[in-house]
Amino acid sequence: MSRRLYYLLGAGLAALTMWLWIQLIAIPHQQTDSAIRGIPRGNLSDLYPRWLGARELLLHHRDPYSAEITREIQQGYYGRLLDPSRPNDPRDQQAFAYPLYVVFVLAPTVGLPFAVVQRLFLYFLLVLTAASVLLWLRALKWRLSLDAKLVWIVLVLGSFPAVQGFKLQQLTLLVAGLLALSMAALASGRLVWAGVALAIASIKPQLVFFLVLWLCIWVAGNWRQRRRLFWSMGLSVAVLVVGAEILLPGWFQEFRAASAAYYNYTGGGRSVLDVLLSPIVGRVFSAFLVIALLVALWRWRRAPEGSSQFRYSLALVLATTLTVIPMFAPYNQLLLIPVLMMIVRAVRDLWMKSPISGGLTVIASLTVFWPWIAAAGLVIANFFLPRSIVLKSWALPIYTSLAIPITVLALVWMSRNALLEQKEPLQSPAPPILRQGAKAE
Repeated sequence: MSRRLYYLLGAGLAALTMWLWIQLIAIPHQQTDSAIRGIPRGNLSDLYPRWLGARELLLHHRDPYSAEITREIQQGYYGRLLDPSRPNDPRDQQAFAYPLYVVFVLAPTVGLPFAVVQRLFLYFLLVLTAASVLLWLRALKWRLSLDAKLVWIVLVLGSFPAVQGFKLQQLTLLVAGLLALSMAALASGRLVWAGVALAIASIKPQLVFFLVLWLCIWVAGNWRQRRRLFWSMGLSVAVLVVGAEILLPGWFQEFRAASAAYYNYTGGGRSVLDVLLSPIVGRVFSAFLVIALLVALWRWRRAPEGSSQFRYSLALVLATTLTVIPMFAPYNQLLLIPVLMMIVRAVRDLWMKSPISGGLTVIASLTVFWPWIAAAGLVIANFFLPRSIVLKSWALPIYTSLAIPITVLALVWMSRNALLEQKEPLQSPAPPILRQGAKAE
């Protein structure tokens, strides 16, 4: 058996153990815990609140932000209305807290039963997430052999952020795919299509804010050649916003109120740094990181889209976003795919550059690979240890979830020179397989 086949088999086993851990251990634990504590469980699809709101607006002209729609969403999502007198009931009201123009994205599905929409959307997310790997490679101008591409795709589809997103049917996976499409189009010189895809991705504004800010700075660095990106993105957003205003006048104020209520009843508004350090210290660090980011982006605003400075800016923006935004759901970490690609591409240089970058590479690698290691351990233990012991340890694979964005961002910052100076040879050494067959463009 060839070495390449061994790598592909290893990636497949890692992905399989993650899915098995979810199905055999994580979900049974949640079901048992919910039964004991009386926590309601309905369809538990994050798509459902948005889909129901879109359906009621487009087909029945009802306000998706209304309390009445929120109650109907709870009936489907949780299986019953939430009861404030029950201490174990979830705090998340599952209200419609998205920009109204998300209904344009969901419009083709509103005439179908939700059970059908669920299944179709899952297949769509699987295909889109796999395609996003190829799109990110194109955006980074990194050519890989077919088997190396397959390893990346299998690992991404079998990563905890992706599996969690599939199970919850999270729109973050759609946004991640749109961002990959936007950056691939930008790398190919298709600025208009890059702007359109980025505008649609703004259905999750917190995930695209810093990316849009960076691209505005980048456009300012060469307005004459890059202005099409600005106008395309701006006009596309304007069409979405105006179209939403026609459907529901005054929707933006309702959206702001719904977003504020969401952060209030979920205890949201906390970043990874807020959780690990404290709200005050975390916000100070976040402010420092944002200032440092803006300084770096302004410095490289004239860099062409095919340059190492442009790719480094992309990695820096995405890693900073995952660290400072006021939410820390693991499925958002799919935005780190291009950052990890850049790290893997330069891993030898990172390892040899200095003891600091080498040490950070080890730490970041451990945090990223830990979920697969722990999931494999629990799946094996499930066949030999008492079921109760395994279920009590169900959370082992997610222990590094908060650390992943921070360690990756630290590595990106501390290894800036290695990432900027790294030049891919015509043929990379065989190991590791993720770099195999790489070619410079």
